[in-house]
Amino acid sequence: MHDGAVAGYYTLSATSVLLVDLPPPVSKKLPRYPAVPATLLGRLAVDQRYRGRQLGESLLFDAFSRTLRSDIASFAFVVDAKDATARAFYERYGFMVLTGSGRRMFKPMSEIAALFA
Repeated sequence: MHDGAVAGYYTLSATSVLLVDLPPPVSKKLPRYPAVPATLLGRLAVDQRYRGRQLGESLLFDAFSRTLRSDIASFAFVVDAKDATARAFYERYGFMVLTGSGRRMFKPMSEIAALFA
């Protein structure tokens, strides 16, 4: 359907994650810097008229792909789950909650790269 309506979108930006906020099994494998670079999915939205068509998943995987192709180094892909529904959506794709944060979640880029291997 091409009526000019926006079915969905997302935004990406650079951010960082404090090493102390990562789970110990993840952080112990990293250099001892205070923070590691990450990519923030600032917004992922799907128009209600297009829900149930797996557009959210398609947008998420497009964002993964763009981040992998970027020249900017990123250790993790970070999201802010706005509610329990969003949290469950991201958990289905292997996102983990950052320590001390109820909403902020992450997925290591190494795991994302494996999805495209």
